[in-house]
Amino acid sequence: QLQLVESGGGLVQPGGSLRLSCKASGFIVYTVDNYAIGWFRQVPGRERESVSCITSRGSSITYADSVKGRLTTSTDGALKTAYLQMNSLKPEDTGVYYCAWARQLICSDSGSDYNYWGPGTRVTISS
Repeated sequence: QLQLVESGGGLVQPGGSLRLSCKASGFIVYTVDNYAIGWFRQVPGRERESVSCITSRGSSITYADSVKGRLTTSTDGALKTAYLQMNSLKPEDTGVYYCAWARQLICSDSGSDYNYWGPGTRVTISS
C-alpha cells in the first residue's frame, strides 16, 4: 500500500507563489523504483485537470499548456517527496490540487492511470 499526503496550499494574491509538497509513505515506496507522480486540480463544476507529471528518475516531465512557464515539478527521491512550485499564480489556478502515483515510468494526464491519490490541498488565488 501507499499513502500520499499533499501540503502547502493556501490563499495567495494573484502573481504570488506557492510550493506544494506530496509526501509518499508505505511499503511500495521502498520496493518500487519506477513510478510517475501526477499533479491534478479540481474546480467545482469542472472536470479534474492534469497539471503536471514527473517520473521517478526525472526522465519525463510534462505540463499542461495553461501552466507552462509558471509551474515546476520536481522530486526528492531520498525523501519520497514530490514538489510543485507554483509562480505567477492566477485566479484560474484556484482549485483543490491532488498528487497521484502510478506504477509506470511514463507520464500520463489520465487520472485512471494512477493507482493512489492524496486527499488534496486547497489553493485559492484571490485579491
